[in-house]
Parts: sequence; C-alpha cells; structure tokens
Amino acid sequence: MEGEVVSAAPAATPGTLHIVSTPIGNLGDLSTRAVEVLRSVQAILAEDTRHSRVLCERFDIRTALVAYHEHNEAAATPGFVRRLVAGESLALISDAGTPLLSDPGARLVRAAIEAGVIVSPVPGASALLAALAGAGLAADRFTFFGFLERKGADRTTAIAEIAALRHTAVLYESPNRTAATLADLAAVGAGARAAVVARELTKQYEEFRRGTVAELAAYYGEHEPRGEIVIVVEGAIEAPVDEAALRGEAESLRASGASARDIQQALAAAGAPRNLAYRLAHGT
Repeated sequence: MEGEVVSAAPAATPGTLHIVSTPIGNLGDLSTRAVEVLRSVQAILAEDTRHSRVLCERFDIRTALVAYHEHNEAAATPGFVRRLVAGESLALISDAGTPLLSDPGARLVRAAIEAGVIVSPVPGASALLAALAGAGLAADRFTFFGFLERKGADRTTAIAEIAALRHTAVLYESPNRTAATLADLAAVGAGARAAVVARELTKQYEEFRRGTVAELAAYYGEHEPRGEIVIVVEGAIEAPVDEAALRGEAESLRASGASARDIQQALAAAGAPRNLAYRLAHGT
C-alpha cells in the first residue's frame, strides 16, 4: 500500500562494519588493506565527505561517500544498522586518524554490536599513538584525555586529574588553547614535569618540542603554534617515603595513648604505604 514502510529483512549473514583508520597527514600512511576495504564496501560513512573525497580520489576509491557526523549520528544510526543487518558492509572513517578517538562513531559501533553485526577494525594512523611513540616519555601505561573542555568544572577536574596522575597523560588541544592548557597544568603543581608538544604529525613541518610544562607554557604563550596539537605529560613522581620520620610519628602517637588502628590511619594519611603503616603502628 502507498505510504507503507517495509523494513529490510535480516540477511542470512549480516554485513560487516569496518572501522578504518585514515592518514593524519601523510597519505602514504593509508594501508593496502584499508584501500581494499574502502573499495569493497557498499558505502563509506565519512565525517566530512568533501574532505574524504580527496583521499578517495587519490587512491581511486569509487565507493559512495555518506555523511556521518556528530550532528546526524543519532538520526542516521538506525538506518545504517538496518543496512548492515540486511547484508551490506559499510566502512566508518573520520577526517583523519582512527575513528572514535575524539570523533563520532561510538553510537554506531554499539548499535551494530547489539544487532549482531561483526565490527572489524582496520588499524592505521593515530595522532595519539604517533605522539606517544615520538615523545620519549614512558609509554607502558597512559591515559588519553582527548580534548579538554574549554572552561567550567569538567575542565578543572580534568586538569587536576592530569596533575595527580602517576603515569603519562596524552591530550589533544587546539593551537590557540595550547599555552592556556599548559599554564593551567603548571598552576596546579605540574609545572616541573617533563612534557612534549607534538605538532603536525606525519606532515612536512612535524615537530616535537620538549621541556617542562612551565617552560612549554611560557614558550607557547609567546609563539602560538599552528596545526594539529598533541600534548604528552609525564606522570607525577611519587615522593620517597621517609621511614625514620614515620617511625618517630608512630612512637609519638603511641606515647600519647593512640591505638594501633589510629596510628595506622594517621600514617596512611601521611603517605605511608599500607604495609609499612601497619608494621609501624604495631611496633615492628
């Protein structure tokens, strides 16, 4: 009947949602596998079709480009999931790098998984990992903060969290806020920490500028950077425990009549590891 909406019948085998990483600057970083996948799918979901068309033309990828971005993902996601369930395969890309890292796509991935669709990542360029690899700071453990809020309580909380972090922090930032973010970190006690500002990764003017957080804040306060920015900050170094001072504190508390439990809690609050606080509180 006219006006009737007919849902696509589920296919015997649903299609695949490919999460494809694209270059962050140097087009040579697009993998052979990525090109093959982008050529083989029924559609490429792109953050900015005009931007992605340049990449497709460079590699003779003639697959249809469909806009999928933060402004339409809520409305568009159900339709794409229906296409996947019906047997089509789709590729999700962002303007640069790996989708979902500070880019749209999480909603579609969750919906596809819930619908029983296979989600297959096609790894490649990532500004996050490129900056971490070239920074020279500890990379065995890190926290990625993406873009911080420009102002407000969420930004204040994130800045404090980065300053307190015991391992490496990585964040994205716009050129005009780079100096302010570094200055905010310095203001909460992270000024002496080693940091790296990675700029224009994989491009002609790629740069890694190293120094302390305070030094870099001062530099970029006078020289506003250009291009895409990644900031890498080393974790806070745990201060050495002064066991002799803690033992003296325990003896003083014991002499005043404090219980072993009270002494243990006081030493823990002063920074003593739990096992040491227990041992000193019980006089061993």
